[in-house]
Amino acid sequence: QVQLVESGGGSVQAGGSLRLSCAASGYIYGYTVSNYCMGWSRQAPGRERVRVASIDSDGVTRYADSVKGRFTISKDNAKNTLYLQMNSLKPEDTAMYYCAAKIWPRCASWVVAGTENAMNYWGKGTLVTISS
Repeated sequence: QVQLVESGGGSVQAGGSLRLSCAASGYIYGYTVSNYCMGWSRQAPGRERVRVASIDSDGVTRYADSVKGRFTISKDNAKNTLYLQMNSLKPEDTAMYYCAAKIWPRCASWVVAGTENAMNYWGKGTLVTISS
């Protein structure tokens, strides 16, 4: 059974940094989760969930325009862990951040044109609060 557990959220001031982690467990068709498309979404209070970043099995990354140049998605295949390094944080980055995985090696256009249903597994989220 696949499980995704996020951590690393917290409260920081604008301009600060945080590093989110998503520890994956379980196997998909005999392969660890990091061998598949993985991504991050976020949901601010009272707003819809939006996609932030994704990484393919071969390491190709994609970002939403709102975080491009500030956030970096990466993964450690040996640890089966996904990361989101967030720098130059802004109050509008305040949200619950969710980790997700898809039973397919490529994320394609999930960040810019996909839907939440395109992902097969979700974590329960970690809260990020940015104060001005």
